[in-house]
Amino acid sequence: MNFLGNVIWFVFGGLIGAISWFLAGCLWCITIIGIPIGLQCFKFATLSLAPFGKDIVYRGGGVSVILNILWLIFSGIPLALGHLASAVLLAITIIGIPFAAQSLKMARLALMPFGAEIVSSRY
Repeated sequence: MNFLGNVIWFVFGGLIGAISWFLAGCLWCITIIGIPIGLQCFKFATLSLAPFGKDIVYRGGGVSVILNILWLIFSGIPLALGHLASAVLLAITIIGIPFAAQSLKMARLALMPFGAEIVSSRY
């Protein structure tokens, strides 16, 4: 089921979300200081292509809080709003509700990407 969900997700919003994460990563990689932030964006761009069967676990720290604040100011809000708009459009139909849940997962990740780790789901 995860494979089928990922294929449908890719067509109905996953590709657009991945492109937005990739573009944010490219913008952050322009400066040397932003390279770690850009690499995190690239990691989440791959998650945005196939989010079914994966969960996000948050492990924070002092550096993560500082990076999350910088991220939120410069890139987090536009990405989160894009994923939130996608979730609203997907939740219109009953069939789209699981896809809206994945979009909300990505919106939360867009607000706090640092300290987040991608793990495989147990089910």
